[in-house]
Amino acid sequence: MKVRAAFLVAAMLSANACGSDEPAAPDSITVFAAASLTEAFTQIAADFEGQDGTKVRLSFGPSDGLATQIQEGAPADVFASASPKWMDAVAEDPGVVDRSDFARNLLIVITPADNPAGVDSVDDLGRPGIKLVLAAEGVPVGDYARELLGNAGIADEALANVVSNEDDVKGVVQKVALGEADAGIVYRTDVTTAVAGDLGVIDVPDSDNVVAVYPIAALAGAPGPARGFVTYVLGPGQTVLRDAGFLPP
Repeated sequence: MKVRAAFLVAAMLSANACGSDEPAAPDSITVFAAASLTEAFTQIAADFEGQDGTKVRLSFGPSDGLATQIQEGAPADVFASASPKWMDAVAEDPGVVDRSDFARNLLIVITPADNPAGVDSVDDLGRPGIKLVLAAEGVPVGDYARELLGNAGIADEALANVVSNEDDVKGVVQKVALGEADAGIVYRTDVTTAVAGDLGVIDVPDSDNVVAVYPIAALAGAPGPARGFVTYVLGPGQTVLRDAGFLPP
């Protein structure tokens, strides 16, 4: 019996070693995605796992910070950015494949639910004494917000009212929801059911607004499932993105 068991083990090891020249598919991939994609990509990843069987590890943050991490060697397989600028940087170093735009977004002004400062329009962001919070320069939503203020002709006045520059869009939402600022500028998709009761929303006129474009790509050398995830985002994942309020690419 011991001889037979040893033979079976040896046979199994030999089959595993010689049965195929292709490396085994990885059991997980790592996706770096903009903070504004948190809710949508959490759902998309779960759906992809159910279909593909590959575990998706998600890391959310500001696109500029994620791009820097990737360029410094962080182990990412897919990058989903809230700005073409930072995808361009990663495309240059270390390189990407299957790059596509997969969604767009618009900006809104948010206030605490009780709106103590009486902010009713974009123009009010330039009133003296308004406490405005934005994402920092370099963070896509921070750059888009500054472009919006310029379009509205109130950049100097509004930027003088900035009391905090946050690391990402979720930080802006949190500051305003907690009443630590009178207003903030975020993506419209950031007013999720979890925070909607704590916020007031002011739409931005089309003439002032900025359209955010979101590209996605697999990193150069990433395993096959990474490219499969990109394909999934561009296909079935579009329904999740639309339900979350994103515009089509």
